Amino acid sequence: MKALISRALPEEALAIARTAADLEIWPGEVPPPREALLEIVADCDGLLCLLTDRVDFALLDRAPRLRVVSQMAVGYDNIDIAACTSRGIRVGNTPGVLTETTADLAFALLMAAARRVTEAERYLRSGSWQTWSPMLLTGPDIHHATLGIVGLGRIGYEMARRARGFEMRILYTNRTRNEAAERDFGAERVNLDTLLRESDFVSIHTPLSPETRHLIGAPELAKMKPTAVFVNTARGPVVDQRALYEALRDREIAAAGIDVFEVEPLPMDDPLLTLDNVVLLPHIGSASIATRTKMAVLAANNLVSGLKGEPLPHPVN
Repeated sequence: MKALISRALPEEALAIARTAADLEIWPGEVPPPREALLEIVADCDGLLCLLTDRVDFALLDRAPRLRVVSQMAVGYDNIDIAACTSRGIRVGNTPGVLTETTADLAFALLMAAARRVTEAERYLRSGSWQTWSPMLLTGPDIHHATLGIVGLGRIGYEMARRARGFEMRILYTNRTRNEAAERDFGAERVNLDTLLRESDFVSIHTPLSPETRHLIGAPELAKMKPTAVFVNTARGPVVDQRALYEALRDREIAAAGIDVFEVEPLPMDDPLLTLDNVVLLPHIGSASIATRTKMAVLAANNLVSGLKGEPLPHPVN
């Protein structure tokens, strides 16, 4: 059998994949162009892909032999699950292994935006620092503040754990009650309006779906405190990015830390890049060496199981 791996991966993962198939590996950091992807996948039995690879009707129609799609990510909105299921194609993802690492990054963004870390570094590097000044580059305290978590799943739970170390009050919204977070961290389930109004920090941890697309827009941002800090490490389209820019520009909210965007990579003419009160990262939420290796290995195991006709360790459909 033959499988396409749409990006270079750690050797630990490739060794696993090679036990079940001949591999075609797209080299380098840039994803394969659409036409190249369609051409290569035409005679493949398996596909190990990333969020940047669109798996839709057009691709599936070009790949009659395809029996498994293994996504190296938790989210899978780039994959037409219904179309795969109707063709008997198994789809897998990589949940769990990136939970704590992504929560680490989300809390790092929260702290960096609140304490103006990147702004202060730019200030120093530019030669602007002349003396110690009582109110120079001041920001809000994190300890004892209120954190609002939108989407209290695995990563949201770990975000709450980190917040408790700072003795923060924790509010959350979720489709279902998270009794573990309530018991372990004193989290309070509230509606979204209450969370936005009362939180000093708002952190997004909800998956992207038709219901959550632009969940946070201008009306929601307007409900936040003018001193609030907004963090998104979930998916870019959960937030109306233009509305976020305008809220930051007009100081309707104080600051933001953003790791994900509506268009990735972020275009160099995006207006967010003109602002000092936002920390911007290139989608590195799970980017620790150990975690990315675990993700690749898990994706390879999903791929191999699908090629062998066995149950996937982490199935989506």
